Amino acid sequence: MFASLPLLALPVLIYNLFVFASVGHPPDVAETHMAQALFTIDMANNVKWVVHTGDLFVFASIVILFIELLKSTQSGRVAIINHSLSMLLFIACLVEFLLHRHFATSTFFLMTSMVLLDVLAGFIVSIASARREVDIIR
Repeated sequence: MFASLPLLALPVLIYNLFVFASVGHPPDVAETHMAQALFTIDMANNVKWVVHTGDLFVFASIVILFIELLKSTQSGRVAIINHSLSMLLFIACLVEFLLHRHFATSTFFLMTSMVLLDVLAGFIVSIASARREVDIIR
């Protein structure tokens, strides 16, 4: 059952919890929190690399997208359910991005784009693997 759930729902859910905890504040509060510096790293070239909250959200989403792409190579009922749930997640993310002012951030746009890539990759891999199975049967 849990194998069919899209993992990209985790960073989206955390972002949702983060945003809805700040409802009632000015509309740019989500962007302000995403731009908040968490820590700095001194680089070898004497430059300070500043890591923001939004950067960590995007990085975590990229790692999870990689895992989702590996999962998309599986076939069967679980993969079809996963692709369908990923499509629903993308629709939910798109609606939030377009209609809710706290979700109109670059961080959430990048997360929504990753969910879209997961949907597209899942369907493309499923179609390609189904085509190979048909070729083998002939």
